[in-house]
Amino acid sequence: MITLHTAEADPGTSVLVDGARIAAVGPYRELAEAHPDARLRRWPGILTPGLLNPYGSELLEATYHPDPREAAELGTEPIGGDRARRLLAADPARAGASARRGVQRMLAHGTVAVAGELRSRAAVDAVRRAGLAVGHRPERLPGPPALSPVSLVLLPPLTPGAPARFAVFDVPDRPALVHLGATTCVATVIAGRLVYRGR
Repeated sequence: MITLHTAEADPGTSVLVDGARIAAVGPYRELAEAHPDARLRRWPGILTPGLLNPYGSELLEATYHPDPREAAELGTEPIGGDRARRLLAADPARAGASARRGVQRMLAHGTVAVAGELRSRAAVDAVRRAGLAVGHRPERLPGPPALSPVSLVLLPPLTPGAPARFAVFDVPDRPALVHLGATTCVATVIAGRLVYRGR
C-alpha cells in the first residue's frame, strides 16, 4: 500500500512510501493530488531522514536495559559500567533481551541507523531484526554514549528510490530539534513500516 507521510511544521517535505522504498519526496499538496488513494499519515512537527546513533556497541553491548518487570529491583533507566557487566555476565540470556529493549529505546528516539563495531550475536541480531542500518562512526563523537546524543547526527536527505527510513519529531524546525533533542520523536519508519509511534 502507498502511504503519504506529512508533518505539520514542514509540509514541503512530505514523503510518499511504496512498500519499503521512498516513491517521492515533495510538497504535501502535490503528492496528495498525484496520489489521491494513498493512505495518509499526518504528524506534528518535522519529518527528517532520521538519526544515526554512533554508540551502537556501547548502548547495546555494554549497557543493560532493564525489563519492566525488574523495575522494583533495577529501576527503569539503562544501566552502564561495572553493574551492567555483572548483570549481563550473571545470566547470558539477558544479553539478547537487553539488546532488543535497547533497540526499541533507540527507535523511540528517531534512530534509524547505528554505528560502532557490534561484536555480540545478541546485538547484531537485535539490530538486524529491527532493520536498523549500520553506518560509519563519525570521527568526532557527540559527547558520551546516550540514546539522545548531545549533538544529533542526521542522515543524508531523503531521495526517491532510497529505503523508506525516516523519523518525525514534534518540534517547529531543525534548530529546535538540536536544542530539544531526540526525545521529541513521535514516529520512526524503517523499510516503510511504522516501528515506533509516540502518539
